[in-house]
Amino acid sequence: MAVTRAEKETELSELAGVFKGADAAILLDYKGINVPQVTELRRELRRAKAGYRVVKNTLARRALKGTTFETLTAHFQGTVAVAFTESDPVALAKTLTAFMKGVPTLRIKAAVVQGQAIKPAEVTDLANLPGKPELYARLLAVMQGPATNLVRVLSAVPRDLMSVLAQAERAF
Repeated sequence: MAVTRAEKETELSELAGVFKGADAAILLDYKGINVPQVTELRRELRRAKAGYRVVKNTLARRALKGTTFETLTAHFQGTVAVAFTESDPVALAKTLTAFMKGVPTLRIKAAVVQGQAIKPAEVTDLANLPGKPELYARLLAVMQGPATNLVRVLSAVPRDLMSVLAQAERAF
């Protein structure tokens, strides 16, 4: 069944919307993985609030024009799938690297994170970073540190005074 021009234009506009709304995109060479593995990968990426699409190279090249992902144009050759996220690039990288351990035929071709092109090896470095929840927890701990120390200092004087009075009471 031939794909009509209207269907191609619809797919092109959907792809352009995906690229304009995405914060990170990772191109994958999916040659050698089977349908159950792709289904599992899609499930894992949905849990990470990410998406996965197998794209036609010419449509993807056209959809990339005018976006921050335009540097990926040269990598749309052969079998290409795009994993993308609008929110957390670290979660996307963690999910992909964890999945790639079980499926070694899946290979990263290129990636763009927040407008910067990164090498495939740097995606694993990105996966080793802490996720957003952990970073928020660390930031909160850093912000609470001075307030906690201030409370400790202010409460030390009355506590020490009470300790001295208690010892003086025992002595008499």
